[in-house]
Amino acid sequence: MEAPKPEEISHPPMDQLQGLEYCIDSNPSWGEAIALGFQHYILALGTAVMIPSFLVPLMGGSDHDKVRVVQTVLFVEGINTLLQTLFGTRLPTVIGGSYAFMVPIISIIHDSSLTRIEDAELRFHNTMRAVQGALIVASSIQIILGYSQMWAICSRFFSPLGMVPVITLVGFGLFDRGFPVLGRCVEIGIPMLVLFVAFSQYLKSFRFRQLPILERFALLISITVIWAYAHLLTASGAYRHRPELTQINCRTDKANLISSAPWIKIPYPLQWGAPTFGAGHAFGMMAAVFVSLIESTAAYKAASRLASATPPPAHVLSRGIGWQGIGILLNGLFGTVSGSSVSVENVGLLGSTRVGSRRVIQISAGFMIFFSMLGKFGALFASIPFTIFAAVYCVLFGIVASVGLSFLQFTNMNSMRNLFITGVSLFLGLSVPEYFREYTAKALHGPAHTKSVWFNDSLNTIFFSSPTVALIVAVFLDNTLDYKKKDSAKDRGMPWWAKFRTFNGDSRNEEFYTLPFNLNRFFPPS
Repeated sequence: MEAPKPEEISHPPMDQLQGLEYCIDSNPSWGEAIALGFQHYILALGTAVMIPSFLVPLMGGSDHDKVRVVQTVLFVEGINTLLQTLFGTRLPTVIGGSYAFMVPIISIIHDSSLTRIEDAELRFHNTMRAVQGALIVASSIQIILGYSQMWAICSRFFSPLGMVPVITLVGFGLFDRGFPVLGRCVEIGIPMLVLFVAFSQYLKSFRFRQLPILERFALLISITVIWAYAHLLTASGAYRHRPELTQINCRTDKANLISSAPWIKIPYPLQWGAPTFGAGHAFGMMAAVFVSLIESTAAYKAASRLASATPPPAHVLSRGIGWQGIGILLNGLFGTVSGSSVSVENVGLLGSTRVGSRRVIQISAGFMIFFSMLGKFGALFASIPFTIFAAVYCVLFGIVASVGLSFLQFTNMNSMRNLFITGVSLFLGLSVPEYFREYTAKALHGPAHTKSVWFNDSLNTIFFSSPTVALIVAVFLDNTLDYKKKDSAKDRGMPWWAKFRTFNGDSRNEEFYTLPFNLNRFFPPS
């Protein structure tokens, strides 16, 4: 038998991901774009509802307060997404709520000066104002690092090898938001997972008027079917005598969002009162802003690949971080109870639908702003059980993680050095945060537990994040271990990476990342 040729057993590295129907600057028809934008809006609801639903009751807030916070989150998400897609990286990314801010926010909630307030409503407002003040101060980290181009300088130490664990763990690091949440109501979660995979993968060749409708709108169709199924179970009394936790996760009428929502309410800055500022709160929040910066950097890299664009040049990445800092400042001014970062699930949806169009994401931002003002209608969609979102996350987080692994094609994985760096970074990126989570669950405080609360919050926040731990380990090892050897740069993928560092390094960068309205005249690329 004739030996196979080298090209038959290997695949050449590709700058841009192939197989997408629409890339970053190509657009589907308006009807299809609007439907896809609505689909991204529905997906963004998961985190937008989940974070306030957890934090607002801890702050002493009522169902009415929770609805107002959800509305505010969606309103600011829409503004931040528009700013990022127009003036930031210009990648098709939704800017949503971030779990990176949980540790410092919970620390503020448990501050003794706030917990001693007996009136629940007053405690909620005072806690919200303290969170707002911390976010406003902490946003300066990303604003300074972004607009000063300091983050662009830092990114020069990144290589394809070093970014593999970071991007991969942006997806895999959220595993606790997937099946562990799905398992709380398997009779809804499992059918949702099966249906979404069937529509998006096995039935993707089904076409209606030349449109692969099941692949393109798998999320909308499967959520509609399973939501109706869940409502049928709720109405038939299937959960009437089940434990309270099961009812919260399975029933479609337990969120109390629709009954508490006003018909029309427009969020506005300082709606909870004037922010209050505390040095300890701000320092803890700065660590969360730093974590958000790292996670978003990895998500931008993944989004560029799923939008069939080239990796964003250093100054474009830094520009995006600057605008993200503005976004966190808006979070603080409006009072969204949490900061923001790139929505990983929406990045994954780019790959699932094979549509990386910037216009689609801008339309989704319009839906966020519109439905945040029409309270009852927005609350209707926001009442979708979390279990349904968790089933989708199992697929979409996995897609983002696999994009991170795809960067290995530019490196030499026959190098023991590269195998060591990749393996150790991935393992510690999963293992260290898991240790911090388990320790916190048992001791009710993180491993860092000194008399300095801001120090505890900073350390616990950083090491709770899988991508952050992976970045620290991978970038350190990649820039210190045998980096002066003859073929080290080639093995790390630097010859491929180098041409994308500057705006003029590749002619395609102008097509993907040039500012609109001819603004490059005033902000020339570097």
